[in-house]
Amino acid sequence: MTNIILMGPPGAGKGTQARHLVDQRNMVQLSTGDMLRDAQASGSEMGKKVATIMAEGKLVTDEVVIGLIREKMTAGADGGFIFDGFPRTLAQADALAALLDEMGQTLDAVIEMEVDDAALVARITGRSTCGGCGEVYHDETKPWAADGKCTNCGSTDVKRRADDNEDSLKTRLMEYYKKTSPLLGYYYAKGSLSTIDGLAAIDQVQGSIAGILDA
Repeated sequence: MTNIILMGPPGAGKGTQARHLVDQRNMVQLSTGDMLRDAQASGSEMGKKVATIMAEGKLVTDEVVIGLIREKMTAGADGGFIFDGFPRTLAQADALAALLDEMGQTLDAVIEMEVDDAALVARITGRSTCGGCGEVYHDETKPWAADGKCTNCGSTDVKRRADDNEDSLKTRLMEYYKKTSPLLGYYYAKGSLSTIDGLAAIDQVQGSIAGILDA
């Protein structure tokens, strides 16, 4: 069993790499947003607590998020867990370390998908997705077919995120770096941090991650 944290700015490709790890290594992706939505729909005691907090417009506490992670980890995963969107602060990093210790597990790797900001802006601002199947396209590297149909499902529903523009992305990047820099130092000091080129070809990134996990 392998437990990892994938870190990287918006658009670095964390989701793509997480899905590959889920498919190839039977890992479970623990996304904070997905866990909160699942909890609300579950009707469990924790779910009712989450629903109440969110209905009141309050922020979900670290204690609640750790409780959700504990539930998911207690259910088990043959290949281990990918932490996605958590931790975001040093206090959350300490709380995750305490939970793993409590459950007799370890954090095996923290992988930072490093990017060149200018190249990332170019990647994201040209990005679109198919509203039918979620296939990802890019104006330069993978444009839509001349007939405007998705090559995967035939839909003509082109989706572009409203915040996939240069100004919004620069703001998101700045927020990411401000929040993440302390975490990178934290995991570097613990000897857990590995850094890879997040803008390499998808299969090269997969290979880099595999090299870290199999070392």
